[in-house]
Amino acid sequence: MSVTPGAYFLSGFGVFAVLIWLTSAVACIYAFVLFVKLARRGITALDLYNYSKNLEIRAKYESANKEGPY
Repeated sequence: MSVTPGAYFLSGFGVFAVLIWLTSAVACIYAFVLFVKLARRGITALDLYNYSKNLEIRAKYESANKEGPY
């Protein structure tokens, strides 16, 4: 006989709580990995966009005075 009333339910809930905690910890780690992958892709895309815009700007302003001032 148990001295604490409801100890049977609390002990079972403890195992269930640990399983929920482990599941949420794994889900958080997985979400963090996906976020890092997304951030790296975004940085790469931004680098490519900046490179193409710099080429456009350079081509526009360097070709303005090709003949020279005289």
